[in-house]
Amino acid sequence: MTDHQTAHEQYPYDVVVPAGGAARRLGGVDKPAVSVGGRPLLDRVLDACPDAATAVVVGPERPTVRPVVHAREEPPGGGPLAALDAGLRHSTAPVVLVLSADLPFLTGGTVRTLLAAAAEDGADGALLRDAEGRDQPLVAAYRAEPLRRALDGVRAEHGALAGLPLRVLSGRLALRRVTGPTAAASFDCDTWEDIEAARARIREHGTVLDEWITAAKAELGIELDVDTAALLDLARDAAHGVARPAAPLTTFLVGYAAAQQGRDVTDLAEKAAALANRWAAEATEGAGTAEGAGTGESAGKTGAAEGAGKAGSTEAAGKAGATTDAASEGEPEAKPAE
Repeated sequence: MTDHQTAHEQYPYDVVVPAGGAARRLGGVDKPAVSVGGRPLLDRVLDACPDAATAVVVGPERPTVRPVVHAREEPPGGGPLAALDAGLRHSTAPVVLVLSADLPFLTGGTVRTLLAAAAEDGADGALLRDAEGRDQPLVAAYRAEPLRRALDGVRAEHGALAGLPLRVLSGRLALRRVTGPTAAASFDCDTWEDIEAARARIREHGTVLDEWITAAKAELGIELDVDTAALLDLARDAAHGVARPAAPLTTFLVGYAAAQQGRDVTDLAEKAAALANRWAAEATEGAGTAEGAGTGESAGKTGAAEGAGKAGSTEAAGKAGATTDAASEGEPEAKPAE
């Protein structure tokens, strides 16, 4: 996949998000609406698959960061298989991404990896395998037709889908397992301890700025690629080369220019950083020039004073008939430069 090619362009897909669980271990709160990093868990999941043709959220209606189709499983709260069946009724894409609503660290990279694995020859889909080696069928991409056939087979065997575990479905499908760096995406939030761990993790030094920028863009409703490292370098250069308050103002101007002109933030940040460095260089050069000028000025003042003294002595000598030496002896000495 090229940098300019979306996941949907290469692997057309819909997404189904089961979000109707009772969240008993959270005291029955609406878990998908719980905030992590200033954003509801459900919105964080939807943000990881922005190019899905249709997003279906199965469960009670709630506000979401993007337009979605709302569906309800039969019966309400009937479990993941019933929710998956309800979501599939609103999907027409050849591939269906199935994601739990409580995945705070799901990324677009994981989504693309799952879609690519599901597209392999002989695969009915692909699911994530966590760090402990456990399959995560609610972090998966399924080919729609094999998935529908498998659901029909489970229904025929058990009479209904409600209350059945996901393994009765996944056992009927030829699934690829995705492991490695993407396994962190399987972290889910079943307890308040999980929620607190997720909230602490996004504030870690290595992730907090990216998390904050993502949250801010979502809150402001803007789509803009942000090179955090480039902007931080720019802020440093502006603060050191101009003045400390110049840092936030300059980064704002760069972002505004990028949005207005449709240009790359990194290129504009480099231009602004070069300006800040030129500004700083002028200040350094100016200080050196002023220092040199101060020395020259002192010498000039001394020479001028001496010259003035001599001129005054000559004039005095001419008027009073006194000698130049006599007039010079009465001059005050030039004051050294401070």
